[in-house]
Amino acid sequence: MLSILIPTYNYNVYPLVAELKRQADTTGIAYEIIVQDDGSSLFLEENSKINDLINCVFFENKENLGRSKVRNLLSTQAKFNWLLFLDSDTFPKNSDFIQKYIQNISSKTRIIYGGIEYQNEEPEKNRILRWVYGKEREALSVSIRNKNKHLSFLTLNFLIDKNVFKSVKFNENIPNLRHEDTLFSYDLFKKNIPIDHINNIVIHNGLDDNIIFLRKSKESIEGLLFLINNNLIDSNYIKLSKYWRILTNLQISFLLVFFLKIFDAKIERNLLSKNPNLFLFDFYRLCYFCSLNKKKYV
Repeated sequence: MLSILIPTYNYNVYPLVAELKRQADTTGIAYEIIVQDDGSSLFLEENSKINDLINCVFFENKENLGRSKVRNLLSTQAKFNWLLFLDSDTFPKNSDFIQKYIQNISSKTRIIYGGIEYQNEEPEKNRILRWVYGKEREALSVSIRNKNKHLSFLTLNFLIDKNVFKSVKFNENIPNLRHEDTLFSYDLFKKNIPIDHINNIVIHNGLDDNIIFLRKSKESIEGLLFLINNNLIDSNYIKLSKYWRILTNLQISFLLVFFLKIFDAKIERNLLSKNPNLFLFDFYRLCYFCSLNKKKYV
């Protein structure tokens, strides 16, 4: 019935697999847990012990395939009709996590997204930005997610019908610059494939430090611009690119490029501090988006 699919990279995923196995065993369903390592150099010994668990397997890629390819590869290895994708740095909040997904499957179900939360305790200073952003922008209630079902969908915790996944999949032809989940949700949106939102939370444990998260945020913007310039996504789908398009049409985006040149260092000092301002973070990303377009990035 259920194939639990977990891509991982340099992360000890054994505790997650052990908990998922414990929960799946209590339901009495037919299941498998498949972990695909994507060219890691760390935690291979710990994760190889997954093969000692019944119904669980661990595979290693000798080279890094990227987030899209490894997820698609996992789907081809699955033998059951329902695919539960989880990121390796997540962990179920509740002990009935698997049972709750099973209970919410009906004849109309295509995709179910369970949601995400972050730790309540404030992390160390050098990880504050990722934590603040996650709690404010990603850890959304079901009622808020239902206001924009496709855009509030994240790929770190979702259940999908295998036939539906075959019709969409992750795009393997885009750069490994993030936003593959945005493109996935946009493709679902275009095909009118509904997403059900429920309260079935995983805790996101993988907090990048501020400098790495800032770099990844820039990479994400580069990835988004690639999608737009290659007609893979409508610029109005996401607020950031929607505002960029408005500024471009008004021919004033150059002002933000100029602003970034002057205040780049000062803004980054705030974002890397213990009290990062998310409004400033949004404005910083918009300025960066405008600067990339000015350079004709793609």
